[in-house]
Amino acid sequence: MLHEDTLATSVLRPTYVTIDLNVLTKNYHTITRHAADQKVIFILKANAYGHGLIKIAQHLEGLGAYYFGVAYLEEGIMLREAGVKTSILVLGGIIGNQIPLFIKHDLTITASSIEKLKQIEQTAQSMGKKAIAHLKIDTGMERIGMHYYSAEALLEESLKCKHTLIEGIFTHFANADEEDDSYTLLQVSRFESILAFYNKRNLTRPFVHMSNSGAMLQLKDTACDMIRVGILLYGIYPAPHLKLLIDVSPVLSWQTHVVFFKVVKPDHPVSYGGAWSSDHNTRVVTLPLGYGDGYMRAMSNKAKVLIRGRKYDQVGNICMDQMMVNLEDGTAYNGDEVVLIGRQGDEEIRIEDLASWAGTIPYEIMTIINTRVPRVYIDNAPSMLS
Repeated sequence: MLHEDTLATSVLRPTYVTIDLNVLTKNYHTITRHAADQKVIFILKANAYGHGLIKIAQHLEGLGAYYFGVAYLEEGIMLREAGVKTSILVLGGIIGNQIPLFIKHDLTITASSIEKLKQIEQTAQSMGKKAIAHLKIDTGMERIGMHYYSAEALLEESLKCKHTLIEGIFTHFANADEEDDSYTLLQVSRFESILAFYNKRNLTRPFVHMSNSGAMLQLKDTACDMIRVGILLYGIYPAPHLKLLIDVSPVLSWQTHVVFFKVVKPDHPVSYGGAWSSDHNTRVVTLPLGYGDGYMRAMSNKAKVLIRGRKYDQVGNICMDQMMVNLEDGTAYNGDEVVLIGRQGDEEIRIEDLASWAGTIPYEIMTIINTRVPRVYIDNAPSMLS
């Protein structure tokens, strides 16, 4: 069944993203089977990689998801206010005055330094409540977290906590999607040297997690309790060489419709800056989307779209709200469906193609699709417009 996150979206906006929750379900089961005994933290940051934070979380919760990960406090609060009960780890850095909100909304906090951990403990004590935290160890990312060579002090401090449950400890790989795994293995070694702290003191260690989507596919055994899966959940591989190591499919497709048709004469430039023109009469259609929707200007004169099962070139500089496509001698009519990402007939355009045209990575393509582009959800289960 098809339902939409905005009433009458198909009438209000002829450009929309389609999210196939049936494919998401298949990806979820494939990943959890692959994870075997390891629990999975499903990453929902950046509007669930452009798929819709609340809808995706609710669907995964219905499937029995164990844990969610987000980047920022406000993402966690949005999920709680939407009724999501699953545990949520906020992975990003924090400032002290945010801590009461973490505790109020039962969100797991990333404790990335001794000072932050003390603030969490003191705040929980003053509120008369229990905080939940995961310790963050920096083994080579140089983003947030206690450096591995001084992290033992953070673990020592964690043993003093009476009002903070130290539920987990984790690190993050910098190069886990690269074919050369030497730096990743170095990070593993550094992290394992920190985890030895618990064995030396005969202590039960917290949940341990370090693998992301790339590491999940490449590392045979990280001896962790949990793994964090982001881009793979949505059916996109972290790198080309990792394809088919696990069978997942894209959840997202992107469609629009032709709104104008014209014949452009020779040497009549198309769009701002006159960056493209033809030396012969050609048929050009206009589409109602542009870089304001997340269809990046960097793809100008490189991108392709699907109309009536054929690939056609985007031409001229992409505008904020519109862009043009050269049909040459092809045929299209006002109202015809145009596929920007996805399949039409025997042809397909993938997120990876857009990333190549824009000179970026699939992650950016997924997360840059503006929220003014409605999300339309396909699900076999009965549902209502929301």
